[in-house]
Amino acid sequence: MSLERISAEQALGKLGDFSDVIDARSEGEYAEDHLPGAVNWPSLHDDERKIVGTQYKQINAFEAKKLGAALVAHNIAAHIQREVLDKPRDWQPLVYCWRGGKRSGSLALILDQIGFRVTLVDGGYKAFRAALVADLPQLAARHHYQVVCGTTGSGKTRLLQALRAEGAQVLDLEALAQHRSSVLGMIPGVPQPSQKAFDSRIWAALRGFDPARPVYIESESKKVGNVAVPEGLIAAMRAAPCLQLELAENERVALLLEDYDFFVKDTAFFCERLQALTEARGKDTVQDWQVRARSGDVASVVRELLVKHYDPVYLQSMRRNFAHYATARVIAPRDHSEAAMKVLAQTMLAEPQTTNPA
Repeated sequence: MSLERISAEQALGKLGDFSDVIDARSEGEYAEDHLPGAVNWPSLHDDERKIVGTQYKQINAFEAKKLGAALVAHNIAAHIQREVLDKPRDWQPLVYCWRGGKRSGSLALILDQIGFRVTLVDGGYKAFRAALVADLPQLAARHHYQVVCGTTGSGKTRLLQALRAEGAQVLDLEALAQHRSSVLGMIPGVPQPSQKAFDSRIWAALRGFDPARPVYIESESKKVGNVAVPEGLIAAMRAAPCLQLELAENERVALLLEDYDFFVKDTAFFCERLQALTEARGKDTVQDWQVRARSGDVASVVRELLVKHYDPVYLQSMRRNFAHYATARVIAPRDHSEAAMKVLAQTMLAEPQTTNPA
């Protein structure tokens, strides 16, 4: 037999060495989080896990195991028929399940008997999650960051996208969190990942960066929507040098109307989200914004949101939390367009890079 077992810590450093990483857990478990790059081959589907678990509790373990074995055998056969018949002899998968290894072990045993070199993660996903959480702080500290600051609508996300397109290393936390990081930041129809999945996405991104080159990142707060930025990364960001992105107020309003066009098209949804600002801005102010938005004057509402709500809160937060915000170097595109951000990104990358302050 060529079946090999490795620890979760070993798996952290060897993910790229395998032909495929296979998650043998159910669809629901996989959706919550999984090893970066893993594909899902459920040994038991969600509904089947529930049936077997109910039988285990209400009848007995022996009967539940018989049923589970039949279902697992059926599902593994389907996976092999669908995924394995065209695999070459040198295909080398890494397989894991939740913790105990029964579901992944069944799949791995059959793949091993076929003649493939199969590796199992000892302790499964649970051990991998613990190892990843332990690794994140030191991984975050390994890199040096350039923090792109700027008031709401100044184009931070557009600049990060332009920097990435020019070959820079960019950690876009809002993209990873699938949220625009404010009370109005939810993206319609796009659910946020779980906290575990967000952590895994950050870990995978950081792992792929070159420590000798800077990582550009936005000046996020501790939370991006419903998920929290790992403490080690927050600490590294807040100690890093800052870049202050500045854009004229009219340009900021125009940018937001473009990026949040779903609010312009669906004013009822916009008014619903504005309700969340009642405690901070007062009932009368929010109701005034809602009346104007319903009348089609979204632009003036956006302008007041910037001046009266977002700007004061943002500036206060930056001064309090980012050690080098006061000495941030000012950068400014000619306007809010993607073309202008591309020119700015090219200019920035052509200059000598700033490293972490002493």
